[in-house]
Formats: sequence, structure tokens, C-alpha cells
Amino acid sequence: MKMKAADIDHQLEGTNPAENDHEDNANNAVADEVKVRCWDQREAEPGEPCCVICGRYGEYICDETDDDVCSLECKKTLLQRIAKSKLPSTLPIQKRLPTSDECFYVRGTEKGSRSCLLSDKETALLRGRLDISVRCGSVTPPVLSFSSCNLPVKLLQNIESVGFELPTPVQMQAIPAALDGNSLLVSAETGSGKTASYLIPVITHCVNSSSSDQRITRKPLAMVLTPTRELCVQVEEEAKLLGKGLPFRTALVIGGEAMAGQVYRIQQGVELIVGTPGRLIDLLSKHDIELDSISVFVVDEVDCLLERGFRDQVMQLFRALSCPQVLMFSATISAEVEKMAHLMAKSLAIFFVGKTNKPNVAVKQIAIWVESKHKKQKLFDILMSKQHFRPPVVVFVASRLGADLLAEAINITTRAKALSIHGEKSMSERRETIRCFLMGEVSVLVATGLLGRGVDLVSVRQVIVFDMPNSIKEYVHLIGRASRLGVEGNAMVFINEENKKMFPEFVHVLKSSGAVVPKELANSRYMVCPVSMNKSHKKRKHGG
Repeated sequence: MKMKAADIDHQLEGTNPAENDHEDNANNAVADEVKVRCWDQREAEPGEPCCVICGRYGEYICDETDDDVCSLECKKTLLQRIAKSKLPSTLPIQKRLPTSDECFYVRGTEKGSRSCLLSDKETALLRGRLDISVRCGSVTPPVLSFSSCNLPVKLLQNIESVGFELPTPVQMQAIPAALDGNSLLVSAETGSGKTASYLIPVITHCVNSSSSDQRITRKPLAMVLTPTRELCVQVEEEAKLLGKGLPFRTALVIGGEAMAGQVYRIQQGVELIVGTPGRLIDLLSKHDIELDSISVFVVDEVDCLLERGFRDQVMQLFRALSCPQVLMFSATISAEVEKMAHLMAKSLAIFFVGKTNKPNVAVKQIAIWVESKHKKQKLFDILMSKQHFRPPVVVFVASRLGADLLAEAINITTRAKALSIHGEKSMSERRETIRCFLMGEVSVLVATGLLGRGVDLVSVRQVIVFDMPNSIKEYVHLIGRASRLGVEGNAMVFINEENKKMFPEFVHVLKSSGAVVPKELANSRYMVCPVSMNKSHKKRKHGG
């Protein structure tokens, strides 16, 4: 007969419920055999009860719920989740779990099952709570734990070791959908966990393929494209952490590093290639590297890669592959990107998570009307203000020369220490600059749009947009650097008549986020709708 979890609670709480020495000794003898961590428990055999949290052997019964659990750890997790599900409805929707029993959503019918067996109504309810909308295609229902995705045990341990306790909403939907072989186009807010959303399925695919094929010659099985070298470096580093201890090797293929070393690395045998389009085209055309073994093709920051000069390079790489699964991610997705995505993947699922194509709601926007000749002094005033300066800060400018000159001026004029970063600096310089910034050796980083795409600046809570970009979409990416996973940050934005083409869209963005619109901007003649002007002009003409 299985033991009730109440009999072993004292091991978790640090107390002993025994009322006499005889009971104390008996309980201790039992407790010695109790699994404290889920990793201590074995996998369930066919027909055996499974833990409702992690899927391992459900050796015990939780007395409060009568659910099968494998250990004290999973029992505690189960009770915490049930308690959270009863929190008041005033909490933000992302912070709450569904009000019905979460165990129902994560339980599979057999060992290794990823199917949650949700009805259409239950799936719709769960997606509504997670702010997930599926626009095209059919995808697996979301999951609420990594352990319900049938991932390799070592990968689950790595996920825990890097600090991922529960998946974010985009991970809840993207991971099971990708594991089922769907090609995906995913839009989710900056800092929502998109990188792990594709790396976890990629690593799982590579590990499973390696073990089943027993390949002697290791050929690349997956490729990740990103628009910048910095993002490539970050993605590969995260892949190494998640794939540690697994038959999973990576190669970084970017400019600024010796091509010979990158080619040699691939020839030695890797599962994943992470690179920028230009360098990967060189790899394909100038070196005898075969890519026909790649079966998963990831395009990160897809709106940037498919809408700009990268498009032809991306398509050239795609055509060199043999019908891969395509995973595309970005914070913003346009109709043109959707059209291109459908050309790359015949059966494509598209879904959106959170308030996509809009600024992150956790970023407080502060628009400041300041003439161009006064912008530098306004920036200095902010950096020297104890009230307004919240280091570390990223200052975005339009040009590479402007980044260098402004960083130098900040060092001379203010007490803050600044460095610049842009595409003309060598890769070693850029890495050292980011290291100094992340380690706190400098408090201000003056950057071009290079850092507006995907680079994880975890500690940044303040962004200053010194030069307004040419599109609202790019603006969304820039200010998104000020928040990660919903942690509040602020973005100060300098605006003046030079940005008149963006006034209507920018005002709409400010109003929709509750930000104050500067009176100079609100009263600008450029805020008048061109259609209304045409109509009134026609009336005057007819009236005369």
C-alpha cells in the first residue's frame, strides 16, 4: 500500500510529528526511504502511476489532493500551484495559473506523452489565460511545466540549473508545438523567453537523433540565424548551458573571427550551427560544408531578416536545406513577413503571445520634446540627475560616428563612465564592451540599433532613445531593452520636428500605453490627418 504524503511532511518542514519514541523511530525509518527530490525518483514503468508534476514514478499519494507524486519536492510544487490558482482575480493575468486544477493540464496518459488531452474549450480557456492567440494552423495545446514535454533528463536538469523554474507563456506554447514537428511563426514580447523556446526543442531533436542514428560522422542537424553577431554569441552561449553534458556540440559562424577555425569546428562534428546570414553564405559557397543534414531551421528576429537586405541570403540558405522544420520568432511580425514565412513552410502555424507589435507594457515611456541642438545637454542633465539617472543605461543613437562622439562627450562632461558599441568595431572590442557593461565597469552604453535586436541585457532598466528611429516597429525593439519578463523599466525618448513623419503613430503608441504626450507634439500641425485636410480643402473649393 502506498504511503500518504502527510506521513512524511516532517522531513520537508523540519519537524517530527511523532508523539513517542516508538512512533518517532518508525517514522524515521520510513522517511529514510522517501525521495526528497524528483531527480532521486526513477522513471515510471508502463502501467505504473506517474507523478502529476514531473511524470516520474508516482510512489506516494498527496493526502490533500489524492494525486500521485514522486517526491517531497513535487508534492510541495503541487500544493503551491493549487494555492496560487486560488489567488484573487485582481492579479495580472500572466502571473496567475488557470483556476481549474493545473494537474489536469500537465498530466499525460502514458509515459513520455506530451498530449494534455484538453478539449477545444479547455485549450481556448488556457490560451486566454496565457494571452496566446493562434491565427493560422493547428498546434498542440500549451503545457505548464517543462517536465511534461518528454525532454531528456539531463536537459531538464540543465533547465533547472540555469534558473528556469516554470516556462514563460511563449515557452508553454512554442516548446510542445515545435517538439511535435510543427513549423512555427511566433510573435512574443521582447524579454519573454523566445530563445529558450526554440533552443529546448532543437537540443531535444539533436539528442534524440544522435542516440537513435548512432552516427559515426556528426553532421549539423539544426541551424539558427540571427541578424547580429552579438545575438549569435548570446544564443550559442545559452545553447551550451542547456546542452551541457549531452551529445550536443555547437559552432559559432560569424564575421570578425577566423573562417578557418569555424570550418574546422564544423568538420570535427557539431549538431547546431549558430550564425549570421552573410558568413553562412560564405561557408556554403567557399567551403565544402554540407547542410543537407539540417532538419531544423531557426530564424530569430525574423522581421529583420526577411524585410531587409538579408532576405535573399536567408532564402539562399533555406533552399540549400532539404525540407526542414522552420521556426521563426520575433517581437513584431508584419504582413510581408507572414507572406514570406508561408513560402518557406507549406504547413505553418502562427501564434501571438502577449501584447505583440506594441511596446512592452512593463516599460514606462517618457517622451521629451527637445530641439536637436539641445539634445546633448538634455542627456547630460539626465545622467547627472540623482532622480532621473538609473544605471545601467543604454543610449540609442542613429550613427556609428555619433555613438563614438557621444560616449566621449559623456565621459568628459558627466560623472558617468560610457563606452560605445556599433558595427564598425571589431568582434573582440564589442565583446569586451558588453562584458564591461554587464560587469558594472561602465554605467552607460551608447549604441546604434545593433543592441536593439534580441541581445539580452538583463540588468538594464532604463533606455534613452537619443535619436528616434525611422519606424515605430524599430522603436518597439529599442525600448524593449528596458524590460525583461515583465520587470518594469523606463524609456526616455527625445522627439522634435525632425521626426514629424512618425508623429501620428508615435502619439497613438504613447496614448495606448498611458504615457503623457508633450504639448508641442500634441499641438503640432503634423498631427492633422491628411484625409481630413483633403476633405476640408474640397469643401472650400466647392464653397468658393
